[in-house]
Amino acid sequence: MSKSIIKNGAMRRALIVGINHYERGPLDGCINDAKNMFKVLNRHEDNNVNFDCRLMISKDTHNPKTQITTRRLKKQIYNLLYQEAEIAVLYFSGHGNTNDIGSYLVTQDAEKYQEGVSLDEIITMANSSKVREVILILDCCHSGHLGNSKELGGRKVILREGVSILTSSRDTQYSIEKLNNQGLFTSILCNALKGGAADILGNINVSGVYNYVDQLLNTWEQRPIFKSHVSKMVSLRKAYPKIRLKTLRKITEYFPNAKYNFPLDRSYEEDLGSTDRKNIKKMKHLREYYALGLLVPVGEKYLYNAAKNNTSCKLSRLGRYYWKMVDKNKI
Repeated sequence: MSKSIIKNGAMRRALIVGINHYERGPLDGCINDAKNMFKVLNRHEDNNVNFDCRLMISKDTHNPKTQITTRRLKKQIYNLLYQEAEIAVLYFSGHGNTNDIGSYLVTQDAEKYQEGVSLDEIITMANSSKVREVILILDCCHSGHLGNSKELGGRKVILREGVSILTSSRDTQYSIEKLNNQGLFTSILCNALKGGAADILGNINVSGVYNYVDQLLNTWEQRPIFKSHVSKMVSLRKAYPKIRLKTLRKITEYFPNAKYNFPLDRSYEEDLGSTDRKNIKKMKHLREYYALGLLVPVGEKYLYNAAKNNTSCKLSRLGRYYWKMVDKNKI
């Protein structure tokens, strides 16, 4: 059995696939996409091990022993989803195809009526898998078909709890390759996973990744699709926290209740002549909260002015959320 990554008893595995070498319609950026995803998913930002990643990349179109065939890819997807794990991620970059019969991840041995691995089969495997959390990420044309049920009609999806889908385009759209040999969607996705989609504690989940990608993709050319049935969001990767936990936990000390107005005066501001080291240190923490959007000055634009003019500051809606998390001992 391959060595799996265990953190708090949980195995985390990822199958990462990139195919450039197609006999018809070769691509340029899919192998780079897969390698970049491998790098970003294999380690957290602090370089601790994250996912046990298996990388499948195409080599050429002529050697059947090295080709990523339908059979080989389906076998690897099956192994990913039918072995014990806490979380399993499938990432694919390559051609996607759709016709009257179905939609497919196109493999190197594709031919008419046998285009590759059926998206219907993938969603069936994901729904029947005993892996607690399954995340399917596709960067290919027509990938938005994943999960759509023909029996239900239209864009209706049946997902069991714990399955999430993130695709680069709608079922009717193509996925764009950038000029520097990588996919547009995956280049944004990797930036999200490197920290762009992190919350203030450094947690990156699939919902945050979708929101990040959605904001940056051109609304006219391709739209990412997110489908999910989860009761909780699991972390895909950990980036460095944007604030020290010790500092964040002081939020309930500074604000006795979530609607409290913290009074400020000149003793908090060294630039206004203060020598009160305690209050100057508190102001440093308040500035960190302010920079993260956790609090707002009352009646002023900046904390400096609030201190200068003896007003106050209060928690924002986001600040009240984190105040409650600290108050309930969840942080």
